[in-house]
Amino acid sequence: MTVTLVPYHQDERLPDASFPLSGLDVVAVEPELPGGDVWERVAALFQPVVAEVADRIGGGSMPRVVSGDCLTAEAVLAGVQKAGVDASVVWFDAHGDVHTVESSTSGYIGGMPLRQILGADTALLADRLGLRTLPDDRALLVDARDLDPAEAEFLASSNVRRCGVDDVGEGGEPGGGVLPPGPLLVHIDVDVVDAAELPGLKFPVGGGPSRDAVVGAVRRIMATGRVAALDIACPWHPPRDGDDDVRTRLLKDLLTA
Repeated sequence: MTVTLVPYHQDERLPDASFPLSGLDVVAVEPELPGGDVWERVAALFQPVVAEVADRIGGGSMPRVVSGDCLTAEAVLAGVQKAGVDASVVWFDAHGDVHTVESSTSGYIGGMPLRQILGADTALLADRLGLRTLPDDRALLVDARDLDPAEAEFLASSNVRRCGVDDVGEGGEPGGGVLPPGPLLVHIDVDVVDAAELPGLKFPVGGGPSRDAVVGAVRRIMATGRVAALDIACPWHPPRDGDDDVRTRLLKDLLTA
């Protein structure tokens, strides 16, 4: 099993210790980034990710990508599409990630990738990566419990599917439960796990599922045989004493699910 590592949060290179992947075959994507605004820089970062994902699918393997934020999912989906696979999206996240540039009050671009996948602000990143956007009903948002008012308003009027972790892929059969149709990109922001169980998160949210419940849900989706790619975002601070064991076990369990 080979893991593609994008060791960045947006265009910021993160410490190697942020990604406890020892013992795994890791291919790191670290291109030289140009000047310009953050969108130009992340587009340059993600272009080799698109190619790497497409090549892995073309070679008969399922891409597994680990990075420091959720924007990378746009590159993973673009790579899946480049390989000729028309995938829907299952998005595990404590947050909605459905802001637009206009609706975001913070301007944090990590809160925008799912909305961009669904067709908003495409000139910023999706168009540069060759990403074909999806209709709302091709996305399942899992356990998003910390929504800004603009995100809640969008989701209430959209066809985005929503559910809790325990309801994902009920029965483990193709098309079962609430999974969208066809091949799947499974994206997991680790902050979907309850903050009490996972130390050091940049954007911790309580009241969420256990790590075991999240891993179990991912295993049920994998059992359908429809997963085209797996993308894991790790928006956490550099580890402190004791963090590595928890993080290592979580990443291993998700990557081997």
